Amino acid sequence: MPRRVMMVDDSDSDLLFTRLALQRCGVPCEVLGFERAQDALDHLAASPDHGVDLILLDINMPVMDGFAFLEAFEALPPAHRGSAVVAMLSSSSDPADRARAGGFHSVKGYLTKPLGKAEAAAVLQDVAA
Repeated sequence: MPRRVMMVDDSDSDLLFTRLALQRCGVPCEVLGFERAQDALDHLAASPDHGVDLILLDINMPVMDGFAFLEAFEALPPAHRGSAVVAMLSSSSDPADRARAGGFHSVKGYLTKPLGKAEAAAVLQDVAA
């Protein structure tokens, strides 16, 4: 069964590049892209049957950054979070960002941009495990 992946990134080019890496990695998946973190959060909150398995989340975004998204995501009722896990996908290699992300229960990984096909396959396979 294909995994459903939600990408949250304010950069059109990063969304496109990540979508291509996911589609070409050899692991079937459906990809939803959101440029605004609030829109992604609204999508999850609107329906407990959203079916999202993995959220690839950027940190540095305007209005609502990745950490604010994580706080709001973890505050959602469990039914609205579903089985979704989060992997940070950021250009930041700052150890403080990695440590802060690790403090959230839902964060299961930290990847740096750009996402390659092998990394995409690995993170999708981890979601299925």
